Amino acid sequence: MFGKGIFKGLKITIGHLFEKKVTQQYPEERPVLPARFKGSFDLNVAKCIACGLCSNACPNHVIKIESVKDENNKKKLTGYKMLAEQCLYCGFCVEVCPTKALQWNHDYERAKFFRDEVNLDLYAKYTPSPDDDKKDIPEKNVKPEEKQDESAKAS
Repeated sequence: MFGKGIFKGLKITIGHLFEKKVTQQYPEERPVLPARFKGSFDLNVAKCIACGLCSNACPNHVIKIESVKDENNKKKLTGYKMLAEQCLYCGFCVEVCPTKALQWNHDYERAKFFRDEVNLDLYAKYTPSPDDDKKDIPEKNVKPEEKQDESAKAS
């Protein structure tokens, strides 16, 4: 019969007319994001060792790291900038970070009016917390005598 397809389509459309609405009113209702959502970047400056692996892993070379050597000849981070307007958001920089200092966050509202505001200065935006000084991995309780025995065995 001619027009069977039209009636099938109208049947489906009318069926959806009486279902529960799924539209979110965006500014008032925030979407529930999954735990693995990739929005923007967060940097824990206290964890960062300024190794430069993230800038080397970036295919577009959008990460610029500034560092100085301290009195113990260790690198200390002094600046971390990302040209987010050219970023692919591929996540290579997050994956390669050995200390997990660079992480994804749930910030999905990244639209800006001026192009210069899109770029991220993760070092300047960092706010230190009291937990930064604490070690992630506690040292084992080793007596001083055992340390001397281990160093003597190594010699």
